[in-house]
Amino acid sequence: MFKFFSPSNLFIYLNKIIGIISTIIIPFIIVSVIFALIVSPEDYIQGDSVRIMYVHVPSAWLALMIFSLISFMCILSFLFKFKNTIIIFKSLAPIGLSLSFIAIVTGSLWGQPTWGTFWVWDARLSSMLVLMFFYIIFIFSYKFVKNSDSSLKICTVISILGLVNVFIIKYSVELWSTLHQPSSIKITGSSAIDSSMLLPLCMMLFVFSLYCALIFLMKYKTEVIRMKKKGIKRL
Repeated sequence: MFKFFSPSNLFIYLNKIIGIISTIIIPFIIVSVIFALIVSPEDYIQGDSVRIMYVHVPSAWLALMIFSLISFMCILSFLFKFKNTIIIFKSLAPIGLSLSFIAIVTGSLWGQPTWGTFWVWDARLSSMLVLMFFYIIFIFSYKFVKNSDSSLKICTVISILGLVNVFIIKYSVELWSTLHQPSSIKITGSSAIDSSMLLPLCMMLFVFSLYCALIFLMKYKTEVIRMKKKGIKRL
């Protein structure tokens, strides 16, 4: 896996992969949006406002997944000094920040017609806001701390603390009494969401994942080029 992610090997395939994703993502977006906005039914209680779910849920899921991956990469970098993992988490962090912001904004827009307010300081909403600040602090740490070793140590500490917050977000609705509904989709048990809504949700999750992969690869390519330029200047 690490050989594949090395700059010298991965850079050969970047343009091809980016080209493939760029080609297929537009048709997938069109089909997924049609299913989310037209084919899927309105909720019998929430009405059409439930369609915000098709943006809110994928962005929230991916924001959590990306921060978990960032934490894993930071730990690998700190323990084994893998330089390529640094490029990976630097490329992932801005994407995760954008997704966490989208999740909070869409959650507020969904909360207004559902709860009668844009914001409540319950456990899940508050911990999701904390996650966004973890992303911001993490990005500031590797951008403005000049010493690379110190920057990596700070990023690792932040990522571990943020990973604890990820678990708090996940289990907040079970540990505390909140306005936020419990998980409707369960891997081990039966899901509380109908297949007519589950299919568009999965499609939108796939589209969001494709988009994140595209942005990540483009960002990764930029970081690789920047590293190579620095190497040439040193020579």
